[in-house]
Amino acid sequence: MLVRLCHSSRDRRKSGKCVLEGAHTIAAYLERYGVPELIVVNEEAQDGSEIRGIVERAGARQVMVADARLFGELAQMAAPTGVLAVIAAPQPGSAAPGAFNLLLEDVQDPGNVGTMLRTAAAAGVTHAFLSAGCAFAWSPKVLRAGQGAHFFLDIVEDADLPALAREFNGKVVAAVPRAPVSLFDADLRGPLMLMVGNEGEGLSPALLASATAQVAIPMPGGFESLNAASAAAVCLFEKLRQEGTSRRPEAAD
Repeated sequence: MLVRLCHSSRDRRKSGKCVLEGAHTIAAYLERYGVPELIVVNEEAQDGSEIRGIVERAGARQVMVADARLFGELAQMAAPTGVLAVIAAPQPGSAAPGAFNLLLEDVQDPGNVGTMLRTAAAAGVTHAFLSAGCAFAWSPKVLRAGQGAHFFLDIVEDADLPALAREFNGKVVAAVPRAPVSLFDADLRGPLMLMVGNEGEGLSPALLASATAQVAIPMPGGFESLNAASAAAVCLFEKLRQEGTSRRPEAAD
């Protein structure tokens, strides 16, 4: 069962479980949710201070020590981190939008999805809504890129993004490469949904039609070099700059 969970996205989706790798990500889960269902430690790394601290917090019942060969078979990262954990994928506290939301449409690269979630959590986003075409939020690569951000967001997958955007009582802003309005001239204050699209195709016409504004990031260097994750970061933190606050926005009505 453990091997299947580590290597099969289908089994993870079916069981509602996921596998965390790395002391930082597991520590974030411990802080937010408590003890994982199972922690697996590479016997060669169990004396490291970070891993030892995780084991002490979890208790012996939830810990399995594996030899280096077995741990190497379980680990998904190119450079095994020495510790992994099995958890039930957390369910969102609310599937309704909050005051500050990120909508991702068909973002397929796991590293991009994880990086966007990490940036969103840092910026104070309350909810991340992912379309069915996005990389699985709880896959090992997305979790690795997120570095624990998953546990500070309400993440809703397979979301109907156009419906959410149409019904939202606030600004719905689409980030597009050649919009007529500069990001820095747009008013991003107040309840907001930021929409970011597929790495190659961008946002679909159906989702664009639900936007109240389309904005572009000025690139005076003459080379459009920002990928989707970098563009999302610029947009999210421009909202914070405009509001002049480092705190989470108040809840939307």
